[in-house]
Amino acid sequence: MTTAVDRFRTAVDNRDLGALDDLFTEDIRLYSPVKFTPFEGRPAVLGLFSVLLRTFEDFRYVGEFAGASQTSADGSEAPSAVLLFRATVAGKEIHGIDLVHLDEDGRIKEFTVMVRPASAVQALGEAVLAGLVADGLAPAP
Repeated sequence: MTTAVDRFRTAVDNRDLGALDDLFTEDIRLYSPVKFTPFEGRPAVLGLFSVLLRTFEDFRYVGEFAGASQTSADGSEAPSAVLLFRATVAGKEIHGIDLVHLDEDGRIKEFTVMVRPASAVQALGEAVLAGLVADGLAPAP
């Protein structure tokens, strides 16, 4: 059986923003390593993914763990997956994880991204901000 996590991985592999739209709840929250407050709502998260899909070089998932965990929004337990990834941004190699929480309908309701090392986090933050500004999704610094 194909899950939302499987479809998410395929959409990212194919750089298919339209497929991501169908996988996110309307009120999805995405916690980023470069922003204190989450990106909230499907339009904001899709805008961010549009930037991310163009920013990451050589992005690939290298592992997956499934289970359940508490969400950040309300502390409820939800089916979850941890997706391990590798990528390059501005010449910096990134190691990271995506923590994906699903709602009762199997759609992605919460998404947390963690990356290392610190120099990669900085490069990612600068590249994403530039992309968000270029797309009119964030004010120029």
